[in-house]
Amino acid sequence: MRAKSGFTLVEILIVVVILGILAAIVIPQFTEASTEAKESRLVSDLQTMRSQIELYKIQHNDDLPGLDPATSFVEAMTQYTDVAGALAAVQAPGAGVYGPYIQQIPTNPWNDSDVVTEGIANPAVGGDTGWFFNTVTGHFQADDTLSCSDGTLHIDL
Repeated sequence: MRAKSGFTLVEILIVVVILGILAAIVIPQFTEASTEAKESRLVSDLQTMRSQIELYKIQHNDDLPGLDPATSFVEAMTQYTDVAGALAAVQAPGAGVYGPYIQQIPTNPWNDSDVVTEGIANPAVGGDTGWFFNTVTGHFQADDTLSCSDGTLHIDL
């Protein structure tokens, strides 16, 4: 008589239970890594934007982007401007023409929004705006009411 080769039901159940335990250990690690990656990207985007705002100020006589009433913050950062901050007619850098400082506004990794709210005080935002630019101080920050695993996220460099 020939012996049957194969796995018994008990052996299969033991393997399934072990795989379930391993999955329960590993999956939270991936979630934590994803959160850390978003935080790192947010910090990097903030550093980039703030350094480009400083460069704008240096080239525009210490004026902030969007100071010209006809030019928004986004236009001032993504298009050519003259020394006064107005959109330049010449679409190339040269004498008195500066920029663009960034190709596009980065998206906030917590809500996938690239909308920049401008003002003198941060409005009570709830995740529908990606960034806030203070038109008086020049402070650029992320929407700080975003939820994260431990409550709220507030990254302020």
